[in-house]
Amino acid sequence: MGQGEQELEITTAMIKELRQETGAGVLDCRDALEACNGDFEEAVASLREKGLAEVAKRSDREASEGLIEAYVHPGNRVAVMLELNCETDFVARTAEFQTLAHDLALHIAFAAPRYFIREDVPAEVVENERAGFRAEVLEEGKPEHIVDRIVAGRIEKFYQQACIMEQPFVKDEERTVEELISSAIAKLGENVILRRFVRYELGEEVA
Repeated sequence: MGQGEQELEITTAMIKELRQETGAGVLDCRDALEACNGDFEEAVASLREKGLAEVAKRSDREASEGLIEAYVHPGNRVAVMLELNCETDFVARTAEFQTLAHDLALHIAFAAPRYFIREDVPAEVVENERAGFRAEVLEEGKPEHIVDRIVAGRIEKFYQQACIMEQPFVKDEERTVEELISSAIAKLGENVILRRFVRYELGEEVA
């Protein structure tokens, strides 16, 4: 066993690669690799779990720096403008933060979110959606005793389509936009807030 462990030497190259992937410090990367017996994927997962645990601590910190990102989709029919905030101008100027802002604008252009979180959805909108779903389910001839459960499931799907934080990220549908931002907080070491956004589509009616 001891001889096998010697073969799994933690090299500088391994640490560098792990740092590039997670943004964690040198010592944290070395510790994670040693704890995971050199398994890169396990070390990534361990560091991300540790980093995400710190997100809650950072979420209350003031974030007044950042940038305004503007994106016009090819064809000039859809445009997005957003404000993404962080804590320091230093982070705002990093490639990682600027890429995040661009990716969020791209996501908004494609996914057309209407709200930030489900609590932002007006009660009358939810009730209208619920009534519409109930009528659909009854028209489909579903048994009465499962109608409420089916309607509840469709309301959940509505939230996931309408609220940006619950939407699957357009470039990686295995995680939500909220998880994308949380990952950025863990990697950048600062609170990151999507403050506001607006999406324009050619010919749409102004509310």
